[in-house]
Amino acid sequence: MNHLIQLHEDYGQSPWLDNLKRSYLTGGTITNLIHRGIRGLTSNPTIFQKAIQGSADYDEQYRQLAADPNPLIDDYWAMVLSDINGALDAFAELYDDSNGGDGYVSVEVDPGLAHDGPGTEVAARSLHERIARPNLMVKIPGTEEGVGAIRQMIAEGRNINVTLIFSLTGYQRVMDAYIDGLEQYARHGGADLSRVASVASFFISRVDTEIDKRLDAIGSPDALALRGTGAIAQAKLAYRQFQRTFSGPRWDRLAQQGAVVQRPLWASTSTKNPAYPDTLYVDNLIGPHTVNTLPDATIEAFVDHGHLSRTIDRDVDQAEATWAALGEVGVDLDDVAAKLEADGVASFQHSFTELLDALQAKADQLGTGG
Repeated sequence: MNHLIQLHEDYGQSPWLDNLKRSYLTGGTITNLIHRGIRGLTSNPTIFQKAIQGSADYDEQYRQLAADPNPLIDDYWAMVLSDINGALDAFAELYDDSNGGDGYVSVEVDPGLAHDGPGTEVAARSLHERIARPNLMVKIPGTEEGVGAIRQMIAEGRNINVTLIFSLTGYQRVMDAYIDGLEQYARHGGADLSRVASVASFFISRVDTEIDKRLDAIGSPDALALRGTGAIAQAKLAYRQFQRTFSGPRWDRLAQQGAVVQRPLWASTSTKNPAYPDTLYVDNLIGPHTVNTLPDATIEAFVDHGHLSRTIDRDVDQAEATWAALGEVGVDLDDVAAKLEADGVASFQHSFTELLDALQAKADQLGTGG
């Protein structure tokens, strides 16, 4: 038994892969990772930009697509959905064997819709209907504008991965939308609440990167002593919110109808600062009913030298004190969350646009014009 399998069997956490590219499907990498203990997969526009621009694996398909008069955006989605469907096939057996507990593959709506609630709702519904697979999760940004779309998709019985969560306030808003949606689904005759799945993707390492930058600027001994502590502290407080939200009479009524909790998913768990351990954001976030989505290098590091222990709800009082101390030394934590959300949306939008520009240039080279 290796660390990845033990994470799930002994600690109730599901390790997912935070990557997808064509060669992982054709070369057997995904199948191998599933055998090693990976239980799901996430993707995003930046991942697809790197995959499609970074190899020749898509050239043959794109030559065929570019020869047709379809809009360029259709060509993009044809390549992305080919990979997504391949991954859905690879994880289908795990989805069945776990009775819908894992085996999910996530694809994100057009990131340009992050502040367009109605547009996000239409796009998410369209992806669900176009792909029509039970182990699909559509990713919707957890922006203020996205909350209505999240609620509505859950109310329609659709699986949703809420992405780009950076604050405790935003996280609570997302959990409330999930519960509201389930209640609406049940009221309107939802046949089986147990088949509605969702995760809430709480970003981790980017929080430390931004907070540490501000602590360095403050420069006091108290501020510098807090470097590298903010992200894990906030995640521990988020997990406490999760435990409180998915308990009590309101949740119990849904659970009695088969509803399952919306698991917190720890995203952005590669260590950005080389001064920190490369498994920092895995070792310290282990606990039941959670997901950790890991880039390839972080998977290998954790398998090699990660530490297995239930840590997510350890020393929560200290986490609360740390979070308060960050504010006391002058870090505006609300501004940190707002900046990270804006930067995250902008980053995905940039990747999306850059890839479309590259596809257009390639179409021009092929003489098709797109």
